[in-house]
Amino acid sequence: MAKNEKFFFDNDADLAPMQDKTIAVIGYGNQGRSQALNMADNGLKVIVGGQRDATLKQAQDDGFETMSVTEAAGKADAVLLLVPDEIMPQVYNEQVAPHMQAGQMVSFASGYNVYYGFIKPAEDLDVILLAPRMIGQGVRERFVNGQGYPALIAVHQDGSGQAMPRLLALAKGIGATKMGALDSSFEEETILDLFNEQAMCGVQLWAFRTAFDVLTGYGLNPSAILLELYASGEPEQIAKAYTELGIWDQLKLHSRTSQFGQLTRARLGAGPELKKHMGKIVDELKDGSFAREWATEQNVGFPGLTRMHREVAAHESYKAEKRLYEMMKNKKED
Repeated sequence: MAKNEKFFFDNDADLAPMQDKTIAVIGYGNQGRSQALNMADNGLKVIVGGQRDATLKQAQDDGFETMSVTEAAGKADAVLLLVPDEIMPQVYNEQVAPHMQAGQMVSFASGYNVYYGFIKPAEDLDVILLAPRMIGQGVRERFVNGQGYPALIAVHQDGSGQAMPRLLALAKGIGATKMGALDSSFEEETILDLFNEQAMCGVQLWAFRTAFDVLTGYGLNPSAILLELYASGEPEQIAKAYTELGIWDQLKLHSRTSQFGQLTRARLGAGPELKKHMGKIVDELKDGSFAREWATEQNVGFPGLTRMHREVAAHESYKAEKRLYEMMKNKKED
């Protein structure tokens, strides 16, 4: 472990700093519901704030007291903002911030809006990051089965003088200290999250499409290509091995032919140009270029995103994928 890394586990955290407090979960989607249920199971008092819609009805059915966002913000000692990044500034500035008092805590599951300055909490508030490295469904399932999951945490502002013990109480409450909560920062979480989406997940999308173009150009069957690349479900099993064994040790599960091919031929595509491209992504995340571009895109009604989705849908790989998946769906229903 690097010298400056600090993990917090169950023994490092105490629920007591939040046991007599009211915690408001704003946004009862996948993350909100899972975190609220976990905290309630740990004996913490949770209320849910949101719009009068199906998610709030679900919160009521789950046994939580529900109310508007403004009411929840006014009643809570800690507010967990678990709404999408693109609407969070408006929700916070209009419905949360006016009702917050000195010493209250506001928690973010993503560093995005605070790091880029779209949200600027008052200086007398506790401002924390509590960011599970797990999808919402996994946050609940791994809590219930006792497995736990990792998270990144950080104190951005300590208005109360008790921000860290309160943060650790919340982290333990949602189950994040079972496997380990890593001390981080809003900047680090933001850059890592966006980098993974843009340089790893995103590169895979375009790599798959490029592979489709190359292989169909050699006359190979489109459905056979898609099944080999991902549609069979094999990549899911490989990803599971990444998680359980590590990305390098999972190679031992592959044939020696596969190992040799991956470690020789695939490396040729991971040269200086890829490193340069990844560096450019990080630079644009650190200087705010991507955030400004995305904010402009939102403000003008998503024309670029809409255009790119249309381009994707027009490509033969997308059409072949739709045909294959429709066939497989019909066979499952037979």
